[in-house]
Amino acid sequence: MIDVRLLRTDLEAVKEALARKGVDPAEVEQAAALDVRRRELAGRRDVIRAEVRTLSQQVGRARREGDQAAADALAAESRRLGEDERSIDADADDVEARLQDLLLRLPNVPSPDAPDGGSPEDNPVLRVEGHDPDRFGDHQRVPHWETGARLGILDLERGARISGSMFVAYRGMGATLVRALCQLALDRNADAFEEIRPPTLVRTDTLVATGQLPKFADDAYHLERDDLWAIPTAEVPLTSLGRDEIYDESDLPVRLMAHTTCYRREAGSAGRDTRGLLRVHEFDKVEILAFSTPEQAAAVHADLLARAEGVLRELGLGYRVVDICTGDLGQSHARAFDLEVYSPGVDQWLEVSSVSWFSDYQARRANIRYRPASARGVAFVHTLNGSALAVPRVWAALVETGRRPDGSVQLPEVLAPYLRGQLVIPAPPG
Repeated sequence: MIDVRLLRTDLEAVKEALARKGVDPAEVEQAAALDVRRRELAGRRDVIRAEVRTLSQQVGRARREGDQAAADALAAESRRLGEDERSIDADADDVEARLQDLLLRLPNVPSPDAPDGGSPEDNPVLRVEGHDPDRFGDHQRVPHWETGARLGILDLERGARISGSMFVAYRGMGATLVRALCQLALDRNADAFEEIRPPTLVRTDTLVATGQLPKFADDAYHLERDDLWAIPTAEVPLTSLGRDEIYDESDLPVRLMAHTTCYRREAGSAGRDTRGLLRVHEFDKVEILAFSTPEQAAAVHADLLARAEGVLRELGLGYRVVDICTGDLGQSHARAFDLEVYSPGVDQWLEVSSVSWFSDYQARRANIRYRPASARGVAFVHTLNGSALAVPRVWAALVETGRRPDGSVQLPEVLAPYLRGQLVIPAPPG
């Protein structure tokens, strides 16, 4: 959540910044008013408590002096003030709950460097790498779901039969390719990132810590019987590995990575293209994540982006880097870059990675702090993450790009160690 002190010291700047994300300034003003009310109630409560303590001392003195009438009157006044204190307590609890709910729903302040815009159509393309639109033949203009079905490596029908629409089953070399892509991404980041295998079912407060809750509850799978949530990304449990921790500055940046299955309900997918692997409920992904000081954050963000790009280059896929505008930034994001690969069979740029910087927004929710070397006390870390590789769309782009005139698929050499040396998915006879 944003620092509530900003509402006291620089309210207009916060309103202007959040307006870039489409937030009604009235919501920010409401939060500021609740904060004022909370502090007023706390001040009144402190005054009453001090008066009650004074009255208690006076009651004792009156009783020692044998003035029972005075003691009774003072005790009655103390009880009246006690009732006032309980009433103020109830009001304060109500105001605190309303303020916390509003702060949890207000998005992060965008970075001044994030471009202005209202929708994905306003996202600037910073650069295009390794893409030649003239190099694709007609044999590559076949969608991956057709090639996958013909080669027996993607079974959409049985996936839907098992679990419903937008669930898929990979088979044979298709399943091996899923595993190979994830292992490649893990290996390429093992030089600097500690591998974690976190739980994929998490508590409510774990999703609150990263900003998915309360705002995006409809997009997540909730196991109501156990009050557990299926993770939409490994960002969720990896962030909470640092919850309530205090790091020494010398330990930062902390770098973590994880390969997990991820689950998304895609509640807002109505009207979007959901064929094949373009939008699915369950998928594998390798996440890379870091905790840093504010001063380290820019360099860490650049490193995460470079690592995600490096895997795409090794796979031989054309891609582009997109700078996410303020109107398209997520709830928790201060700045983000998306990587999109070109997939010739569907003739689309497909988002395969979002590399994000959250400033201290998530750290405040998760209470992740560090001890600065040059100052007393503690401060909140900055959190950053990115998809080192998200399987479905990369899988789709590889199958479409690698399709040969005979219907077989050539896979990139870099995957050979993970595919038992088999780099061609052969076409079926006839």
